[in-house]
This record gives sequence, structure tokens and C-alpha cells, in this order.
Amino acid sequence: MTTVLVTGGAGFIGSQLADRLLAEGHRVVSVDDLSTGRIANLVDARGYGKEFSFFNMDVRSDGMMALFERHRPEVVFHLAAQSGVRPSLEDPVHDASVNIMGLLNVLEATVHVGGRKVIYAASGGTMYGEPRRLPVKETAAQGSRPLSPYGVSKKVGVDYLGFYQRYRGLDFTALALGNVYGPRQDPTGEAGVIAIFASKMLSGEAPAIFGDGNQTRDYVFIDDTVHAFVQAMDRGSGKIVNIGTALETSVNHLYKLIAEITGFTGEPDHGSLPSGELRRIALDISSAPSAIAWKPWTHLEDGLKETVAYLRGV
Repeated sequence: MTTVLVTGGAGFIGSQLADRLLAEGHRVVSVDDLSTGRIANLVDARGYGKEFSFFNMDVRSDGMMALFERHRPEVVFHLAAQSGVRPSLEDPVHDASVNIMGLLNVLEATVHVGGRKVIYAASGGTMYGEPRRLPVKETAAQGSRPLSPYGVSKKVGVDYLGFYQRYRGLDFTALALGNVYGPRQDPTGEAGVIAIFASKMLSGEAPAIFGDGNQTRDYVFIDDTVHAFVQAMDRGSGKIVNIGTALETSVNHLYKLIAEITGFTGEPDHGSLPSGELRRIALDISSAPSAIAWKPWTHLEDGLKETVAYLRGV
């Protein structure tokens, strides 16, 4: 039985990762400051009794070292982050504090207790900046210019992981995630456009489309994403690996798909496009099969139906 630690463990992705790890027989230590994570996401994990433990703690906290010393995780999944583009534009210092200093605190603690690997939630949607070619390859991270402090902090995180591998002997895999969506995503946050659109449509409200709606993203389903994290436990040493679908989906097309599923017939509200937002992105996933034996399997329409069913409480 492997002891693993998941930061951001009460969040949308982290809680479902914990469920999967527990189901596969691992002992899971979950850490979350509950700024965006929710205790309700841990219901299934708590059913595993002593195999699961949760700590309400900020990853920047001095208490992280003692927590690591007590549980001595072999593998650390680092998902805790300030994950919004707009908040990072408004407060780049806070973004760096959580995303850079928080990461360094986790890396120091992992090295201290002899952990063997960190699997890092990087951001394929922001750290490449506005890509020259689509779908964008992992090599584009070298010399990229992220448009937001959030993207900068995620790119710097990968550089720090490389340093710790070279000089501290700590292995890593950085998963450059597309726009992850699915059940448990918070519809009140800014990051989950699918959850926001679907929840508003289900309540009869018109969601807002910012800009002309032709901006594109690479939407990857939660189950596929969780599988990538698990696959990276013993694969992808020292690599950045894109986790997406290689498909561009525009906001306008997304709106149309979700409206069909929810039965919503209204027209969207419109607003101006915020600064720091990419125009287009799709991730080249051709290296993922060899790097971590992974590829996506969920079609967007199927994932949207499952997300809407969750929001309906079905």
C-alpha cells in the first residue's frame, strides 16, 4: 500500500483523484484550505475510514513539514493553487504566494521525508501563452509568454520541479491540463464555464458570453484527467505532458451544445472579453500515450450530459 498526499484534495479534481486512489488501495492524505474546496466533496473518501485522512491546511503553512513527517507520503499530487486568471491579474502577489511559495513549501517537505515523486497540475490553458501553432506541443513551454500572472506562476512551477529533480533527486511529472470539466465543478467559480453555463440554463437564466464567443478552449473530462494523474505515478519522469483532446471548441458552440442538453431556448447575455484571456488553445496530446500510457476517451457531448445530470441532481 502506497501512502500518497493530495494537495487541493477537497477540490473538484483533487477529491475525485482521492476517490480513485482509495479505490485502487492506496492510503490517501488530503490537504485543503477550503478556500474553494468543499467538505461535501469528501463524502465518498471518508467512507474508507482510516485509509483516508483530511487536514484543513494552507500549503504555505509551517505545519506542512510536521504533516509530512507524520505521514511520510511516497508520492505527492500537487493540485492546490490560486487557479483563476482574473484574480491573478488583480492580485499577482497573492497568486505567486500560493502557486510558487506554496509549491516550494510542498517540495521542501517532500524532499525532507524522502518522497520519490511529485505530480504537478500545470496549466496547458495558460502557460503556453498565445500559441503560434495549434494544437500546441509541450516544447512550446520553452520561451512561451503567458498572458496572466496565473500562467506565469504555473510555468515557473515547472522550472522549479526541474531544479528539484536535478539537485534534490525528486522525480516529477507535470500534467499541462486543458479546461477540465465534469461533476463536482463549482458553478459559482470563475474557472468552470461549463458548470456556469449549465447551472444558469437549468435555472432559466441566460449565461453571459464574453467577447464574440469565437474564442476556443480544449475541454477534457474529469474522469480522463484523474486517470492521467494516476498513470503518472510511475511514468513520465521529468516530463511535461499535455492532458486534453487536441480539439478546439468555441464558447458559442459550447453554449449551443449545453442549451440542447438542458432544453434552454434563451439567447446569451454578452459582455466584454477580460484581459489576460487567450484567443485560441488546443493541446497536442501525441506524446501522452508513450509518456504516461494515456489518451482521452470521453466525447464532449457525453461529458456534458453527465455534467448536466449531476447539476440536476439525477
